Amino acid sequence: MPVLLPEVLEWLAPRAGGRYIDATVGLGGHARAILAMCEPDGRLLGIDADDQALTVAAERLATYGDRVVLRQGWNREIVALAQEAGFDQVDGILFDLGVSSLQLDSPERGFSFGHDGPLDMRMSQRADLSAADIVNGWPESELADVIYGYGEERYSRRVAAAIVRHRPLHTTGELAEVVRRAVPVARGPQRIDPATRTFQALRIAVNAELSSLPQALKAAQSLLKPGGRLVVIAFHSLEDRIVKQYLAQEARDCICPPRLPQCVCGHQATLRLLTRKPLRPGEAEQRANPRSRSARLRAAERLGAGDTR
Repeated sequence: MPVLLPEVLEWLAPRAGGRYIDATVGLGGHARAILAMCEPDGRLLGIDADDQALTVAAERLATYGDRVVLRQGWNREIVALAQEAGFDQVDGILFDLGVSSLQLDSPERGFSFGHDGPLDMRMSQRADLSAADIVNGWPESELADVIYGYGEERYSRRVAAAIVRHRPLHTTGELAEVVRRAVPVARGPQRIDPATRTFQALRIAVNAELSSLPQALKAAQSLLKPGGRLVVIAFHSLEDRIVKQYLAQEARDCICPPRLPQCVCGHQATLRLLTRKPLRPGEAEQRANPRSRSARLRAAERLGAGDTR
């Protein structure tokens, strides 16, 4: 079952005749539920960078015929993809960020240290940069910065030094073992595999996930009709922080620094916050799908002329 599905449907509020975009369609789980709720004539555009995911989504959504359109591309390209598909003004947009189950469970994609595979981690097989390029080619200082900045790994410099000492590394298993030997073993019930943060950091760097997120959110907002909904599911604190800050900024009239005596920015609110705090999966969903534990959902509504927050 897709993560936070009841919450997505509640806050996206699909209806008959509406037009919606799933900007990270993945295997089509959320998309299928959205299409079912906007019958008989609602339409959906599904976007994903992953060709394999789109193939699966096309099969799963085939029964909806021309009510669904699928396009290969990054969510930051949403405006061009939407306009080309005739979805330039829509009633709702969903972002389900992070890595999909298909990617995690496919050893040949190199996303998980749970399965030995090549150091790839590309969400789009058409992309040039892979995890192997970073691990085996980047300077030690840049490696450390990425592992600290994107993985929040406190031992990032030790990890980077160990990676450089053991180059070249070719598989996820080799990398995970090097990282585990470099990071002290954590104790207690909340401990995670020492390789987790480094793998997260590399995946984010390979796919420019954080650096492109504000651009993707801004682009998506521009496609919403007044009253249109933006729903975002993030899976780690760095993603969620960006989403929170972006939505908060767009829900304010003035974004000048507090020290200025009067507003000089001229900024006007374009969104109304629908969720003041992120929504989290309940215990039942977390038990059924452990990967949902870190999910956080935030939602906002596009303001129209004369609307108030």
